[in-house]
Amino acid sequence: MFLHAVKECLTRVVELSPARLAALVAIADTGSFEAAAARLHVTPSAISQRIRALESTVGRVLVGRGTPCVPTDAGADLVRLGRQLELVFAEAWNEGPTDLALAVNADSLATWFRPVLAEVATWEGVALRLRVEDEGHSHDLLRRGEVVAAVTSDPSPVQGCSVTPLGTMRYLPVAHPRLLGPGGRPDWSAMPMVVFNAKDRLQHEELRRHTDADPAVVHEVPSSDDFRAAVEAGLGWGLLPESQARAALDDARLVRLGRSVTRVALYWQRWKLNSDLLDRMSESVLAHAPRTT
Repeated sequence: MFLHAVKECLTRVVELSPARLAALVAIADTGSFEAAAARLHVTPSAISQRIRALESTVGRVLVGRGTPCVPTDAGADLVRLGRQLELVFAEAWNEGPTDLALAVNADSLATWFRPVLAEVATWEGVALRLRVEDEGHSHDLLRRGEVVAAVTSDPSPVQGCSVTPLGTMRYLPVAHPRLLGPGGRPDWSAMPMVVFNAKDRLQHEELRRHTDADPAVVHEVPSSDDFRAAVEAGLGWGLLPESQARAALDDARLVRLGRSVTRVALYWQRWKLNSDLLDRMSESVLAHAPRTT
């Protein structure tokens, strides 16, 4: 009985071969069978055969054949497995740089995460692949297996991941002095507002603390440094990380709008994978993460 179970397990491992999983990962990355074939230096027919073999093994459709081709929910689980195998094999074989894909929100990347980049710059054999994603949405990248770790605001672990608290980022509502109304007071319903993108709700939550009115104008500036520059230029008011806002507040280029502070708790989610490289990255992230409350 035991030997039969072992045999079945080994058979399944062979059927879920690294080559087949690599084909699925390549499709997830490139969005088509043809581009995946070019990436793996095989024919599109070979990619199709590998995907059909995988689908036959698990008994489910793994790739949505559209434009672009996108892994299904079942396919996302195997994409994650494929990336895990790629990381393990790359570290074991030590042939060429090892890809390390991470998701980091833009404000972290522009502030406390930069010393992490300086550390990684001293490591040999590592190719860092950063995905800039809102801290509330990086869960999806982990779930789909597109990254091996992420800075996120969600403490609920993605299946197969561990979660470690990082600290809290503090945001201050600020504006150029000329946007203020009579007496130097903010007119929340009249001032234009700057947001990072459509996913960014921090400014809207702050606005609701002061008025039920919608903002007169909403500008989108999807870059952390450019967002700061836009607020300093007077394009609109916005919430800046305290570390970004402090210098402009000190020399009166910006004024603080009230005394409220928005706190965003951050967490480090990573695959539960025996990887020296991923352990090293986690140590660096934890060492440089914000500790404010």
